[in-house]
Amino acid sequence: MRKVLQQLKQYKRDTFLTIGLSALEVLMEILLPFITAKIIDEGLEASSLPAVFRYGILLVVLAFLSLFFGATAGRFAASSASGLSANLRESIYANIQTFSFSNIDKFSVPGLVTRMTTDITNIQNAFMMIIRVAVRAPLNLIFSFAMCLFISPDLSMMFLIAVVFLILVIGTIMVVTLRIFNQVFRRYDDLNASVQENISAIRVVKAFVREEHENAKFSKASQLLARLSVKAEGLLAFNNPAMMVAVYFCIISASWFGAQFIVGGTMTTGDLTSLFSYIMSLLMSLMMLSMVIVMISMSLASIRRVSEVLDETPDLKDPENPVMQVEDGRIDFNHVNFSYKHGSGKNALSNIDLHIRSGETVGVIGGTGSGKSSLVNLICRLYDVDEGSVCVGGRDVRQYDMEVLRNQVSVVLQKNTLFSGTILENLRWGNPDATDEECVEACRAACADEFIDRMPDGYHTRIERGGANVSGGQKQRLCIARALLKKPKVLILDDSTSAVDTATDAKIRAAFAQKIPGTTKIIIAQRISSVESADRILVLDNGRIDAFDTHENLLKSNPIYQEIYESQVKGGGDFDQPA
Repeated sequence: MRKVLQQLKQYKRDTFLTIGLSALEVLMEILLPFITAKIIDEGLEASSLPAVFRYGILLVVLAFLSLFFGATAGRFAASSASGLSANLRESIYANIQTFSFSNIDKFSVPGLVTRMTTDITNIQNAFMMIIRVAVRAPLNLIFSFAMCLFISPDLSMMFLIAVVFLILVIGTIMVVTLRIFNQVFRRYDDLNASVQENISAIRVVKAFVREEHENAKFSKASQLLARLSVKAEGLLAFNNPAMMVAVYFCIISASWFGAQFIVGGTMTTGDLTSLFSYIMSLLMSLMMLSMVIVMISMSLASIRRVSEVLDETPDLKDPENPVMQVEDGRIDFNHVNFSYKHGSGKNALSNIDLHIRSGETVGVIGGTGSGKSSLVNLICRLYDVDEGSVCVGGRDVRQYDMEVLRNQVSVVLQKNTLFSGTILENLRWGNPDATDEECVEACRAACADEFIDRMPDGYHTRIERGGANVSGGQKQRLCIARALLKKPKVLILDDSTSAVDTATDAKIRAAFAQKIPGTTKIIIAQRISSVESADRILVLDNGRIDAFDTHENLLKSNPIYQEIYESQVKGGGDFDQPA
Protein backbone atom coordinates (compact mmCIF):
# COMPACT_ATOMS: atom_id res chain seq x y z
CA MET A 1 0.00 0.00 0.00
CA ARG A 2 2.80 2.43 0.93
CA LYS A 3 4.56 1.74 -2.38
CA VAL A 4 1.38 2.53 -4.31
CA LEU A 5 0.58 5.71 -2.38
CA GLN A 6 4.12 6.98 -3.03
CA GLN A 7 3.06 7.35 -6.66
CA LEU A 8 0.68 10.21 -5.77
CA LYS A 9 3.63 12.63 -6.07
CA GLN A 10 2.32 15.91 -7.55
CA TYR A 11 -1.30 14.91 -6.85
CA LYS A 12 -1.01 14.97 -3.04
CA ARG A 13 -2.42 18.53 -2.98
CA ASP A 14 -5.53 17.42 -4.93
CA THR A 15 -5.97 14.49 -2.54
CA PHE A 16 -5.89 16.65 0.59
CA LEU A 17 -8.19 19.24 -1.01
CA THR A 18 -10.67 16.43 -1.78
CA ILE A 19 -10.61 15.26 1.85
CA GLY A 20 -11.03 18.80 3.22
CA LEU A 21 -13.84 19.75 0.82
CA SER A 22 -15.64 16.44 1.49
CA ALA A 23 -15.53 17.18 5.23
CA LEU A 24 -17.05 20.64 4.62
CA GLU A 25 -19.72 19.08 2.39
CA VAL A 26 -20.68 16.69 5.21
CA LEU A 27 -20.82 19.53 7.74
CA MET A 28 -23.26 21.46 5.55
CA GLU A 29 -25.43 18.36 5.01
CA ILE A 30 -25.56 17.59 8.73
CA LEU A 31 -26.88 21.07 9.51
CA LEU A 32 -29.76 20.84 7.00
CA PRO A 33 -32.10 18.57 9.08
CA PHE A 34 -31.33 20.66 12.18
CA ILE A 35 -32.41 23.86 10.36
CA THR A 36 -35.48 22.03 9.01
CA ALA A 37 -36.49 21.15 12.59
CA LYS A 38 -36.14 24.84 13.52
CA ILE A 39 -38.46 25.83 10.65
CA ILE A 40 -41.09 23.33 11.87
CA ASP A 41 -40.84 24.12 15.60
CA GLU A 42 -40.11 27.88 15.62
CA GLY A 43 -41.78 28.80 12.32
CA LEU A 44 -44.71 26.61 11.33
CA GLU A 45 -45.94 25.44 14.75
CA ALA A 46 -45.36 28.92 16.24
CA SER A 47 -47.00 30.54 13.16
CA SER A 48 -43.97 32.85 12.80
CA LEU A 49 -43.41 33.78 9.13
CA PRO A 50 -40.19 35.78 9.83
CA ALA A 51 -38.67 32.66 11.45
CA VAL A 52 -39.65 30.59 8.37
CA PHE A 53 -37.96 33.13 6.06
CA ARG A 54 -34.89 33.46 8.27
CA TYR A 55 -34.26 29.73 8.60
CA GLY A 56 -35.36 29.11 4.98
CA ILE A 57 -32.67 31.46 3.61
CA LEU A 58 -30.10 29.79 5.86
CA LEU A 59 -31.26 26.38 4.54
CA VAL A 60 -30.78 27.50 0.91
CA VAL A 61 -27.30 28.90 1.64
CA LEU A 62 -26.20 25.68 3.37
CA ALA A 63 -27.59 23.57 0.51
CA PHE A 64 -25.75 25.69 -2.06
CA LEU A 65 -22.48 25.45 -0.09
CA SER A 66 -22.90 21.68 0.24
CA LEU A 67 -23.41 21.40 -3.53
CA PHE A 68 -20.38 23.61 -4.26
CA PHE A 69 -18.08 21.73 -1.85
CA GLY A 70 -19.26 18.35 -3.21
CA ALA A 71 -18.76 19.29 -6.89
CA THR A 72 -15.31 20.75 -6.24
CA ALA A 73 -14.29 17.72 -4.16
CA GLY A 74 -15.42 15.45 -7.02
CA ARG A 75 -13.25 17.35 -9.50
CA PHE A 76 -10.15 17.11 -7.30
CA ALA A 77 -10.88 13.43 -6.57
CA ALA A 78 -11.01 12.65 -10.31
CA SER A 79 -7.73 14.52 -10.82
CA SER A 80 -5.86 12.73 -8.01
CA ALA A 81 -7.23 9.25 -8.85
CA SER A 82 -6.43 9.61 -12.57
CA GLY A 83 -3.02 11.06 -11.69
CA LEU A 84 -2.27 8.15 -9.37
CA SER A 85 -3.13 5.59 -12.06
CA ALA A 86 -1.03 7.47 -14.66
CA ASN A 87 1.96 7.59 -12.30
CA LEU A 88 1.54 3.91 -11.44
CA ARG A 89 1.53 2.90 -15.11
CA GLU A 90 4.57 5.05 -15.83
CA SER A 91 6.46 3.67 -12.80
CA ILE A 92 5.63 0.06 -13.66
CA TYR A 93 6.59 0.58 -17.30
CA ALA A 94 9.85 2.30 -16.32
CA ASN A 95 10.68 -0.53 -13.90
CA ILE A 96 9.91 -3.17 -16.54
CA GLN A 97 12.45 -1.48 -18.85
CA THR A 98 15.15 -2.27 -16.27
CA PHE A 99 14.16 -5.95 -15.97
CA SER A 100 16.43 -8.68 -17.19
CA PHE A 101 14.96 -11.58 -19.13
CA SER A 102 14.71 -13.60 -15.92
CA ASN A 103 12.64 -10.84 -14.26
CA ILE A 104 10.20 -10.78 -17.17
CA ASP A 105 9.95 -14.58 -17.16
CA LYS A 106 8.94 -14.40 -13.48
CA PHE A 107 5.77 -12.38 -14.24
CA SER A 108 4.98 -13.34 -17.86
CA VAL A 109 3.95 -10.78 -20.48
CA PRO A 110 0.15 -11.32 -20.06
CA GLY A 111 0.54 -10.97 -16.28
CA LEU A 112 2.32 -7.63 -16.69
CA VAL A 113 -0.37 -6.42 -19.13
CA THR A 114 -3.14 -7.33 -16.64
CA ARG A 115 -1.36 -5.44 -13.87
CA MET A 116 -1.01 -2.31 -16.03
CA THR A 117 -4.67 -2.36 -17.15
CA THR A 118 -7.22 -4.19 -14.99
CA ASP A 119 -5.34 -3.96 -11.69
CA ILE A 120 -4.50 -0.27 -11.98
CA THR A 121 -8.10 0.54 -13.01
CA ASN A 122 -9.30 -1.22 -9.84
CA ILE A 123 -6.84 0.79 -7.74
CA GLN A 124 -7.94 4.04 -9.42
CA ASN A 125 -11.63 3.35 -8.71
CA ALA A 126 -10.93 2.30 -5.13
CA PHE A 127 -8.75 5.35 -4.46
CA MET A 128 -11.39 7.73 -5.78
CA MET A 129 -14.02 6.05 -3.63
CA ILE A 130 -11.77 6.13 -0.56
CA ILE A 131 -10.91 9.84 -0.70
CA ARG A 132 -14.54 10.75 -1.41
CA VAL A 133 -16.87 8.17 0.10
CA ALA A 134 -14.54 6.85 2.80
CA VAL A 135 -14.17 10.41 4.09
CA ARG A 136 -17.83 11.41 3.72
CA ALA A 137 -19.32 8.20 5.12
CA PRO A 138 -17.47 8.03 8.49
CA LEU A 139 -17.87 11.77 9.09
CA ASN A 140 -21.55 11.58 8.14
CA LEU A 141 -21.99 8.59 10.43
CA ILE A 142 -20.24 10.29 13.39
CA PHE A 143 -21.98 13.64 12.98
CA SER A 144 -25.39 12.01 12.38
CA PHE A 145 -25.03 9.87 15.49
CA ALA A 146 -23.89 12.91 17.50
CA MET A 147 -27.00 14.83 16.39
CA CYS A 148 -29.19 11.82 17.26
CA LEU A 149 -27.64 11.76 20.75
CA PHE A 150 -28.27 15.49 21.03
CA ILE A 151 -31.96 15.08 20.04
CA SER A 152 -32.72 11.84 21.93
CA PRO A 153 -30.05 9.79 23.73
CA ASP A 154 -32.57 6.98 24.40
CA LEU A 155 -33.54 6.46 20.74
CA SER A 156 -29.88 6.68 19.62
CA MET A 157 -29.04 3.38 21.35
CA MET A 158 -31.05 1.52 18.69
CA PHE A 159 -28.54 2.54 16.04
CA LEU A 160 -25.72 0.80 17.88
CA ILE A 161 -27.60 -2.51 17.49
CA ALA A 162 -27.93 -1.90 13.74
CA VAL A 163 -24.26 -0.90 13.41
CA VAL A 164 -22.97 -4.02 15.23
CA PHE A 165 -25.20 -6.22 13.03
CA LEU A 166 -23.91 -4.61 9.81
CA ILE A 167 -20.25 -4.77 10.89
CA LEU A 168 -20.56 -8.53 11.50
CA VAL A 169 -22.25 -9.17 8.14
CA ILE A 170 -19.96 -6.91 6.07
CA GLY A 171 -16.80 -8.17 7.82
CA THR A 172 -17.68 -11.79 7.02
CA ILE A 173 -18.40 -10.95 3.37
CA MET A 174 -15.12 -9.05 3.01
CA VAL A 175 -12.96 -11.89 4.37
CA VAL A 176 -14.50 -14.47 2.01
CA THR A 177 -14.62 -12.30 -1.13
CA LEU A 178 -10.98 -11.19 -0.77
CA ARG A 179 -9.83 -14.79 -1.22
CA ILE A 180 -12.04 -15.18 -4.30
CA PHE A 181 -10.82 -11.95 -5.91
CA ASN A 182 -7.21 -13.15 -5.55
CA GLN A 183 -8.18 -16.13 -7.73
CA VAL A 184 -10.11 -13.90 -10.16
CA PHE A 185 -7.05 -11.80 -11.02
CA ARG A 186 -4.91 -14.88 -11.55
CA ARG A 187 -7.54 -16.09 -14.02
CA TYR A 188 -7.35 -12.73 -15.82
CA ASP A 189 -3.67 -13.50 -16.47
CA ASP A 190 -4.61 -16.88 -17.98
CA LEU A 191 -7.31 -15.28 -20.13
CA ASN A 192 -4.94 -12.60 -21.42
CA ALA A 193 -2.30 -15.24 -22.14
CA SER A 194 -4.82 -17.23 -24.20
CA VAL A 195 -5.86 -14.14 -26.20
CA GLN A 196 -2.28 -13.00 -26.80
CA GLU A 197 -1.10 -16.43 -27.89
CA ASN A 198 -4.05 -16.91 -30.25
CA ILE A 199 -3.86 -13.49 -31.92
CA SER A 200 -0.07 -13.49 -32.32
CA ALA A 201 -0.23 -16.96 -33.91
CA ILE A 202 -3.48 -16.46 -35.86
CA ARG A 203 -1.85 -17.52 -39.16
CA VAL A 204 -0.81 -20.85 -37.65
CA VAL A 205 -4.26 -21.34 -36.10
CA LYS A 206 -5.94 -20.83 -39.47
CA ALA A 207 -3.37 -22.87 -41.39
CA PHE A 208 -4.04 -25.89 -39.15
CA VAL A 209 -7.79 -25.21 -38.92
CA ARG A 210 -7.64 -25.04 -35.11
CA GLU A 211 -10.18 -22.23 -34.62
CA GLU A 212 -12.60 -24.58 -32.88
CA HIS A 213 -9.92 -25.83 -30.48
CA GLU A 214 -8.81 -22.27 -29.66
CA ASN A 215 -12.43 -21.18 -29.15
CA ALA A 216 -12.97 -24.06 -26.73
CA LYS A 217 -9.76 -23.20 -24.83
CA PHE A 218 -10.73 -19.54 -24.56
CA SER A 219 -14.29 -20.43 -23.57
CA LYS A 220 -13.02 -22.66 -20.78
CA ALA A 221 -10.82 -19.86 -19.34
CA SER A 222 -13.64 -17.32 -19.74
CA GLN A 223 -16.26 -19.53 -18.06
CA LEU A 224 -13.96 -20.25 -15.11
CA LEU A 225 -13.43 -16.51 -14.67
CA ALA A 226 -17.19 -15.94 -14.93
CA ARG A 227 -17.96 -18.61 -12.28
CA LEU A 228 -15.51 -17.05 -9.81
CA SER A 229 -16.91 -13.57 -10.49
CA VAL A 230 -20.50 -14.78 -9.98
CA LYS A 231 -19.46 -16.43 -6.73
CA ALA A 232 -17.87 -13.21 -5.45
CA GLU A 233 -20.69 -10.96 -6.64
CA GLY A 234 -23.25 -13.38 -5.17
CA LEU A 235 -21.69 -12.94 -1.74
CA LEU A 236 -21.55 -9.17 -2.18
CA ALA A 237 -25.27 -9.19 -2.99
CA PHE A 238 -25.96 -9.90 0.72
CA ASN A 239 -24.89 -6.30 1.46
CA ASN A 240 -28.19 -4.76 0.37
CA PRO A 241 -30.55 -7.15 2.23
CA ALA A 242 -28.49 -6.70 5.43
CA MET A 243 -28.64 -2.93 4.99
CA MET A 244 -32.41 -2.95 4.44
CA VAL A 245 -32.92 -5.04 7.60
CA ALA A 246 -31.00 -2.40 9.58
CA VAL A 247 -32.93 0.48 7.92
CA TYR A 248 -36.36 -1.00 8.58
CA PHE A 249 -35.42 -1.89 12.16
CA CYS A 250 -34.33 1.71 12.86
CA ILE A 251 -37.34 3.34 11.15
CA ILE A 252 -39.90 1.13 12.89
CA SER A 253 -38.20 1.57 16.27
CA ALA A 254 -37.89 5.36 15.87
CA SER A 255 -41.54 5.67 14.74
CA TRP A 256 -42.86 3.58 17.63
CA PHE A 257 -40.84 5.13 20.43
CA GLY A 258 -40.79 8.64 18.89
CA ALA A 259 -44.60 8.76 18.78
CA GLN A 260 -44.69 7.87 22.48
CA PHE A 261 -42.14 10.60 23.32
CA ILE A 262 -44.14 13.24 21.41
CA VAL A 263 -47.33 12.26 23.21
CA GLY A 264 -45.43 12.36 26.51
CA GLY A 265 -44.09 15.83 25.66
CA THR A 266 -40.39 14.92 25.79
CA MET A 267 -39.87 15.37 22.03
CA THR A 268 -41.18 17.85 19.42
CA THR A 269 -42.45 17.06 15.93
CA GLY A 270 -39.47 18.91 14.43
CA ASP A 271 -37.09 16.80 16.50
CA LEU A 272 -38.68 13.57 15.27
CA THR A 273 -38.57 14.81 11.64
CA SER A 274 -34.87 15.68 11.89
CA LEU A 275 -34.23 12.38 13.71
CA PHE A 276 -35.65 10.46 10.74
CA SER A 277 -33.30 12.44 8.43
CA TYR A 278 -30.32 11.62 10.62
CA ILE A 279 -31.35 7.95 10.78
CA MET A 280 -31.40 7.74 6.98
CA SER A 281 -28.13 9.68 6.73
CA LEU A 282 -26.50 7.36 9.28
CA LEU A 283 -27.66 4.20 7.55
CA MET A 284 -26.76 5.51 4.09
CA SER A 285 -23.30 6.21 5.47
CA LEU A 286 -23.09 2.58 6.57
CA MET A 287 -24.20 1.45 3.13
CA MET A 288 -21.54 3.63 1.49
CA LEU A 289 -18.96 2.23 3.90
CA SER A 290 -19.96 -1.28 2.93
CA MET A 291 -19.42 -0.35 -0.74
CA VAL A 292 -16.02 1.10 0.12
CA ILE A 293 -15.07 -2.08 1.97
CA VAL A 294 -16.10 -4.19 -1.02
CA MET A 295 -14.09 -1.98 -3.37
CA ILE A 296 -11.10 -2.14 -1.02
CA SER A 297 -11.38 -5.94 -0.84
CA MET A 298 -11.24 -6.04 -4.65
CA SER A 299 -8.40 -3.54 -4.89
CA LEU A 300 -6.23 -5.19 -2.19
CA ALA A 301 -5.50 -8.07 -4.55
CA SER A 302 -4.67 -5.54 -7.30
CA ILE A 303 -2.47 -3.48 -4.95
CA ARG A 304 -0.52 -6.60 -3.99
CA ARG A 305 0.02 -7.55 -7.66
CA VAL A 306 1.07 -4.03 -8.68
CA SER A 307 3.40 -3.75 -5.67
CA GLU A 308 5.10 -6.99 -6.70
CA VAL A 309 6.17 -5.36 -9.98
CA LEU A 310 7.19 -2.08 -8.32
CA ASP A 311 9.20 -3.96 -5.66
CA GLU A 312 10.93 -6.21 -8.18
CA THR A 313 14.59 -5.33 -8.50
CA PRO A 314 16.46 -6.19 -11.71
CA ASP A 315 18.75 -9.20 -11.46
CA LEU A 316 21.39 -7.34 -13.47
CA LYS A 317 22.80 -4.05 -12.15
CA ASP A 318 25.55 -1.68 -13.21
CA PRO A 319 28.63 -1.64 -10.94
CA GLU A 320 29.36 1.43 -8.80
CA ASN A 321 32.16 2.69 -11.07
CA PRO A 322 31.38 1.15 -14.46
CA VAL A 323 33.80 0.99 -17.37
CA MET A 324 32.50 3.36 -20.06
CA GLN A 325 34.50 2.23 -23.09
CA VAL A 326 34.91 -1.12 -24.86
CA GLU A 327 38.49 -1.30 -26.11
CA ASP A 328 38.04 -3.84 -28.92
CA GLY A 329 36.02 -6.87 -29.98
CA ARG A 330 37.98 -9.72 -28.43
CA ILE A 331 35.86 -12.16 -26.41
CA ASP A 332 36.97 -14.55 -23.68
CA PHE A 333 34.91 -17.22 -21.89
CA ASN A 334 36.85 -18.35 -18.84
CA HIS A 335 35.54 -21.71 -17.58
CA VAL A 336 31.92 -20.53 -17.67
CA ASN A 337 28.99 -22.44 -16.16
CA PHE A 338 25.49 -21.05 -16.68
CA SER A 339 21.93 -22.10 -15.84
CA TYR A 340 18.65 -20.20 -16.30
CA LYS A 341 17.62 -21.10 -12.76
CA HIS A 342 20.58 -20.49 -10.50
CA GLY A 343 21.30 -23.39 -8.17
CA SER A 344 19.06 -25.81 -10.08
CA GLY A 345 22.02 -27.93 -11.17
CA LYS A 346 20.71 -27.99 -14.77
CA ASN A 347 23.37 -26.12 -16.71
CA ALA A 348 22.62 -24.66 -20.13
CA LEU A 349 26.40 -24.22 -20.55
CA SER A 350 29.15 -26.17 -18.79
CA ASN A 351 32.88 -25.39 -18.54
CA ILE A 352 33.00 -23.10 -21.58
CA ASP A 353 36.61 -21.98 -22.14
CA LEU A 354 36.71 -20.00 -25.37
CA HIS A 355 38.89 -17.19 -26.75
CA ILE A 356 37.99 -15.15 -29.84
CA ARG A 357 40.32 -12.55 -31.37
CA SER A 358 39.14 -9.03 -32.22
CA GLY A 359 37.91 -8.81 -35.83
CA GLU A 360 37.64 -12.60 -36.15
CA THR A 361 34.60 -14.21 -37.78
CA VAL A 362 33.39 -17.20 -35.78
CA GLY A 363 30.63 -19.58 -36.80
CA VAL A 364 28.62 -21.42 -34.15
CA ILE A 365 26.81 -24.62 -35.01
CA GLY A 366 25.10 -27.37 -33.05
CA GLY A 367 21.84 -29.16 -32.55
CA THR A 368 18.70 -27.76 -30.97
CA GLY A 369 19.26 -27.15 -27.26
CA SER A 370 23.05 -27.29 -27.57
CA GLY A 371 23.40 -23.81 -25.96
CA LYS A 372 24.12 -21.58 -28.98
CA SER A 373 21.75 -18.73 -28.01
CA SER A 374 22.67 -19.08 -24.34
CA LEU A 375 26.31 -18.53 -25.26
CA VAL A 376 25.76 -15.24 -27.11
CA ASN A 377 23.25 -13.97 -24.50
CA LEU A 378 26.13 -13.90 -22.01
CA ILE A 379 28.31 -11.73 -24.27
CA CYS A 380 25.90 -8.77 -24.18
CA ARG A 381 25.01 -9.57 -20.56
CA LEU A 382 21.35 -10.45 -20.98
CA TYR A 383 22.10 -12.98 -18.23
CA ASP A 384 24.97 -13.37 -15.74
CA VAL A 385 27.13 -16.48 -15.45
CA ASP A 386 26.92 -18.80 -12.45
CA GLU A 387 30.65 -19.48 -12.43
CA GLY A 388 33.65 -18.17 -14.36
CA SER A 389 33.63 -14.96 -16.37
CA VAL A 390 32.82 -13.55 -19.81
CA CYS A 391 35.14 -10.78 -21.00
CA VAL A 392 34.74 -8.35 -23.91
CA GLY A 393 37.66 -6.11 -24.82
CA GLY A 394 39.67 -7.65 -22.00
CA ARG A 395 37.15 -6.68 -19.28
CA ASP A 396 34.55 -8.75 -17.46
CA VAL A 397 31.15 -7.75 -18.86
CA ARG A 398 29.96 -7.20 -15.28
CA GLN A 399 32.39 -4.27 -15.01
CA TYR A 400 30.80 -2.33 -17.89
CA ASP A 401 27.92 0.11 -17.93
CA MET A 402 25.26 -2.10 -19.56
CA GLU A 403 24.21 0.57 -22.05
CA VAL A 404 27.81 1.04 -23.19
CA LEU A 405 28.33 -2.73 -23.50
CA ARG A 406 25.12 -3.35 -25.46
CA ASN A 407 25.84 -0.45 -27.82
CA GLN A 408 29.13 -2.15 -28.72
CA VAL A 409 27.78 -5.72 -28.77
CA SER A 410 24.99 -5.72 -31.33
CA VAL A 411 22.69 -8.75 -31.52
CA VAL A 412 20.40 -9.70 -34.39
CA LEU A 413 17.96 -12.39 -33.29
CA GLN A 414 16.17 -14.92 -35.48
CA LYS A 415 12.83 -13.49 -34.36
CA ASN A 416 13.80 -9.84 -34.21
CA THR A 417 11.04 -7.26 -34.08
CA LEU A 418 10.18 -4.28 -36.25
CA PHE A 419 8.02 -1.48 -34.91
CA SER A 420 5.22 0.50 -36.51
CA GLY A 421 6.73 3.44 -38.41
CA THR A 422 8.74 4.02 -41.58
CA ILE A 423 11.75 1.94 -42.62
CA LEU A 424 14.04 4.86 -41.74
CA GLU A 425 12.48 5.17 -38.27
CA ASN A 426 13.07 1.45 -37.68
CA LEU A 427 16.65 1.66 -38.89
CA ARG A 428 17.38 4.56 -36.56
CA TRP A 429 16.65 2.38 -33.55
CA GLY A 430 20.27 1.35 -34.11
CA ASN A 431 21.48 4.95 -34.22
CA PRO A 432 19.01 7.84 -33.72
CA ASP A 433 21.52 10.28 -35.29
CA ALA A 434 22.21 8.24 -38.42
CA THR A 435 21.98 10.18 -41.69
CA ASP A 436 19.95 8.97 -44.67
CA GLU A 437 23.20 8.04 -46.44
CA GLU A 438 24.37 5.93 -43.48
CA CYS A 439 21.00 4.13 -43.41
CA VAL A 440 21.25 3.39 -47.15
CA GLU A 441 24.84 2.14 -46.74
CA ALA A 442 23.80 -0.20 -43.88
CA CYS A 443 20.94 -1.55 -46.00
CA ARG A 444 23.35 -2.22 -48.88
CA ALA A 445 25.60 -4.23 -46.54
CA ALA A 446 22.56 -6.22 -45.33
CA CYS A 447 21.25 -6.64 -48.92
CA ALA A 448 18.04 -4.90 -47.84
CA ASP A 449 18.33 -2.17 -50.50
CA GLU A 450 17.20 -4.69 -53.14
CA PHE A 451 13.58 -4.85 -51.92
CA ILE A 452 13.43 -1.34 -50.39
CA ASP A 453 14.11 0.25 -53.80
CA ARG A 454 11.17 -1.68 -55.26
CA MET A 455 8.74 -0.32 -52.67
CA PRO A 456 6.55 2.65 -53.77
CA ASP A 457 7.78 4.96 -50.98
CA GLY A 458 11.28 3.52 -50.68
CA TYR A 459 12.84 4.20 -47.28
CA HIS A 460 9.70 6.09 -46.24
CA THR A 461 7.52 2.97 -46.64
CA ARG A 462 5.51 2.40 -43.50
CA ILE A 463 6.12 -0.81 -41.58
CA GLU A 464 3.05 -2.25 -39.85
CA ARG A 465 3.23 -3.35 -36.22
CA GLY A 466 5.59 -6.31 -35.84
CA GLY A 467 6.63 -6.04 -39.51
CA ALA A 468 3.40 -7.67 -40.70
CA ASN A 469 3.71 -6.22 -44.24
CA VAL A 470 7.22 -7.57 -44.98
CA SER A 471 8.42 -11.15 -45.39
CA GLY A 472 10.51 -13.03 -42.86
CA GLY A 473 13.69 -12.63 -44.93
CA GLN A 474 13.06 -8.91 -45.50
CA LYS A 475 12.46 -8.41 -41.80
CA GLN A 476 15.75 -10.15 -40.94
CA ARG A 477 17.73 -8.02 -43.41
CA LEU A 478 16.24 -4.81 -42.00
CA CYS A 479 17.19 -5.95 -38.49
CA ILE A 480 20.76 -6.67 -39.64
CA ALA A 481 20.98 -3.17 -41.18
CA ARG A 482 19.64 -1.69 -37.93
CA ALA A 483 22.35 -3.50 -35.96
CA LEU A 484 25.08 -2.32 -38.36
CA LEU A 485 24.10 1.32 -37.78
CA LYS A 486 25.31 0.98 -34.19
CA LYS A 487 28.84 0.44 -35.63
CA PRO A 488 29.51 -2.20 -32.97
CA LYS A 489 32.81 -3.83 -32.05
CA VAL A 490 30.99 -7.20 -31.82
CA LEU A 491 28.17 -8.26 -34.15
CA ILE A 492 26.19 -11.38 -33.26
CA LEU A 493 23.84 -13.00 -35.80
CA ASP A 494 21.72 -15.51 -33.89
CA ASP A 495 20.35 -17.60 -36.76
CA SER A 496 19.25 -14.27 -38.24
CA THR A 497 19.63 -15.31 -41.88
CA SER A 498 17.49 -18.44 -41.55
CA ALA A 499 14.70 -16.89 -43.68
CA VAL A 500 17.16 -15.64 -46.33
CA ASP A 501 18.15 -17.71 -49.37
CA THR A 502 21.75 -18.94 -49.46
CA ALA A 503 22.76 -16.63 -52.31
CA THR A 504 21.69 -13.54 -50.35
CA ASP A 505 23.27 -15.03 -47.22
CA ALA A 506 26.59 -15.28 -49.08
CA LYS A 507 26.28 -11.66 -50.26
CA ILE A 508 25.68 -10.46 -46.69
CA ARG A 509 28.74 -12.31 -45.41
CA ALA A 510 30.87 -10.92 -48.25
CA ALA A 511 29.66 -7.40 -47.43
CA PHE A 512 30.58 -7.92 -43.77
CA ALA A 513 34.13 -8.94 -44.70
CA GLN A 514 34.50 -5.83 -46.86
CA LYS A 515 32.60 -3.18 -44.85
CA ILE A 516 33.32 -4.12 -41.20
CA PRO A 517 36.63 -6.05 -41.20
CA GLY A 518 37.56 -4.85 -37.67
CA THR A 519 34.29 -6.01 -36.11
CA THR A 520 34.19 -9.39 -34.37
CA LYS A 521 31.41 -11.39 -36.03
CA ILE A 522 29.71 -14.38 -34.41
CA ILE A 523 27.36 -16.21 -36.75
CA ILE A 524 24.99 -18.81 -35.30
CA ALA A 525 23.46 -20.92 -38.04
CA GLN A 526 21.88 -24.24 -38.87
CA ARG A 527 23.35 -24.26 -42.39
CA ILE A 528 26.97 -25.22 -43.01
CA SER A 529 27.02 -22.79 -45.96
CA SER A 530 26.47 -19.88 -43.56
CA VAL A 531 29.56 -20.64 -41.44
CA GLU A 532 32.04 -22.53 -43.66
CA SER A 533 33.82 -19.31 -44.69
CA ALA A 534 34.32 -18.22 -41.04
CA ASP A 535 37.84 -18.01 -39.61
CA ARG A 536 36.93 -20.67 -37.06
CA ILE A 537 33.79 -22.66 -36.25
CA LEU A 538 32.59 -23.58 -32.77
CA VAL A 539 30.71 -26.88 -32.46
CA LEU A 540 28.48 -27.10 -29.38
CA ASP A 541 26.91 -30.26 -28.04
CA ASN A 542 24.67 -30.39 -24.97
CA GLY A 543 26.01 -27.10 -23.56
CA ARG A 544 29.68 -28.06 -23.97
CA ILE A 545 32.39 -27.24 -26.53
CA ASP A 546 32.84 -30.25 -28.77
CA ALA A 547 35.32 -28.60 -31.16
CA PHE A 548 36.64 -25.18 -32.21
CA ASP A 549 38.61 -25.13 -35.46
CA THR A 550 38.52 -24.23 -39.15
CA HIS A 551 36.01 -25.71 -41.60
CA GLU A 552 38.65 -27.90 -43.23
CA ASN A 553 40.00 -29.32 -39.95
CA LEU A 554 36.52 -30.00 -38.58
CA LEU A 555 35.62 -31.94 -41.73
CA LYS A 556 38.64 -34.16 -41.10
CA SER A 557 38.33 -34.69 -37.35
CA ASN A 558 34.89 -33.85 -35.86
CA PRO A 559 32.09 -36.44 -36.16
CA ILE A 560 29.27 -34.00 -35.32
CA TYR A 561 30.39 -31.49 -37.96
CA GLN A 562 30.94 -34.27 -40.50
CA GLU A 563 27.41 -35.56 -39.91
CA ILE A 564 25.85 -32.10 -40.36
CA TYR A 565 27.93 -31.50 -43.50
CA GLU A 566 27.04 -34.85 -45.02
CA SER A 567 23.30 -34.38 -44.40
CA GLN A 568 23.23 -30.86 -45.86
CA VAL A 569 25.76 -30.73 -48.65
CA LYS A 570 25.86 -34.28 -50.00
CA GLY A 571 22.15 -34.68 -49.29
CA GLY A 572 21.39 -31.88 -51.76
CA GLY A 573 21.59 -28.82 -49.47
CA ASP A 574 19.41 -25.83 -50.23
CA PHE A 575 17.70 -25.61 -53.61
CA ASP A 576 18.94 -22.04 -54.09
CA GLN A 577 22.55 -22.72 -53.15
CA PRO A 578 24.80 -21.20 -55.85
CA ALA A 579 26.77 -23.61 -57.95
